[in-house]
Order: sequence, then structure tokens, then C-alpha cells
Amino acid sequence: MRDHQSDRPVLLARADGVARLTLNRADRLNAMSDPMLDLLVDLVADVAADPDIRVIVLTGAGRGFCVGGDLDAFSAAADDEPVSRGAAIEKLHRHMRVSELLRASHAVSIAAVNGACAGAGLSLAAACDLRISSSAAVFRSAFVDAALSGDFGGTWLLTRLIGESRAKQLAFLNQKIDPATALEWGLVSAVHAPEDFERGVDAVASALARKAPRALAGLKHNFSDAANLTFAEASAIEARRHVDCSRTNDLVEAANAFLERRAPRFTGT
Repeated sequence: MRDHQSDRPVLLARADGVARLTLNRADRLNAMSDPMLDLLVDLVADVAADPDIRVIVLTGAGRGFCVGGDLDAFSAAADDEPVSRGAAIEKLHRHMRVSELLRASHAVSIAAVNGACAGAGLSLAAACDLRISSSAAVFRSAFVDAALSGDFGGTWLLTRLIGESRAKQLAFLNQKIDPATALEWGLVSAVHAPEDFERGVDAVASALARKAPRALAGLKHNFSDAANLTFAEASAIEARRHVDCSRTNDLVEAANAFLERRAPRFTGT
């Protein structure tokens, strides 16, 4: 499923309902460049719209997940012809669609954090539905020490994941936290030794890909609604989604598989 021979800044592999996106600038700890982000937006949009994809795994090549923006590229750009404020905002917001696409997709997304995860890399991990960490990983906001205020939705996402106090602690103090602390805070759901990391991520991705896709998508959207709607509004939509799932062939298959003591074979219909 993995092909690290390509020199493209993002690699995509699809198999058995799982799309694996690998940030591929290992020599820069997968720091974000414009070509990487342009390609990443396109690839995430592609897999997010693919009805055959049930799980999206986002990870990094080499020793890092993603350390955020490439500061060397920022420095070089400062010597070029100035870009207007409006054009700079438009470009950044276009790139930040990655976080929006991950959250809006029907597919469950997993950030497989194999190493350093900082700045916009931490924001991208937070945009995923689940985060699984290697014990070799490290998490850091990093924005304030780079004289930046944050992007890719990190402040909004981290506040909801770990609470306002801890999110501010990470951001203002640029605190570095290890995987054990990330697990304690609820930032990640599991930590694996490096030698077991890939196997652990693949096991979760494969298990999710075998579940009823409409049920997974419905649950995911219910949680998104919970962050934005009133209880009454969310409950009304939750009821509609639940009834829609109850009228699928997958519900019948789940019942038959239970009675026949076998694993279900969901088709998404």
C-alpha cells in the first residue's frame, strides 16, 4: 500500500476502503511548502469525495509527521516582490481548506503521528477524527516563537479537543508535550512503540473500513453538529440520520451477521 519512491510532496495510496496520504518532505520533517499544500488540498478533496473511501490516514514520511510551515521558504519569499494582504489571505485560506475537508468528509480520518508534530502540523492532526501516536512523537504549538498567531483551525480545534486552558498553555508557552501527556490530555487515543506503530494504525484503519459506512458518516456528522448546534437542533438531525440508517441493507446485514455469528459484510447500501 505504501510507495515512498515518488518525489511528489504528498503520496496517495488506496486499498480496501482506506486512503493513505503521506506528507513526503522527509528531509524537512515534512514542513509545508506551497507545492505540498496545493497538492494536499487536491488529494484530500479527491478522497473525501470518493464514496469507496471509508477511512483517510494522514501521516508523514521519515522521522516527522509535520513541523508546520517551512520557515526557510517564508524567509526566501520575503525577499521576493511583496504580495498584497488580500492575496496572502486568499492563498492561506485556500490551503487551510485541508482542515475543513477532513472534518466535512464522510470518511473517518486518522492522523498517524509518527514523529515531530508542530505548528500547522498539529492543527492538521487536530482536524482529523482520531490521532494515533508513536512513542517517538512530540507535540508543540510553535506559532508564538515564530511570531505567528496560528492557522489551519488549530485554536478552534484544540480548544474543543483538550479544553481552553490546556490549549492556551500549549500556545502561549509553546510547551512541548510527549505522547504520554498527549494521551492523558485526550489529544491522542493511543500510543505505540515505533516498531508497532504502523501495525497499530493499520489495525484501526482496517477495522473502521469494515464498518457500515453510512453509520460511520452519520456518527461523524453528529459530532460535528454537537460543536455547532443547539441540543434541540442537533437532536432533530440526529433522529433523521438514525432513521435513514435503519432503512439500509447494512442494518439487515448487521442483524443477520449477529444471528449467524459471523462478521458482517457492509456495502454502504
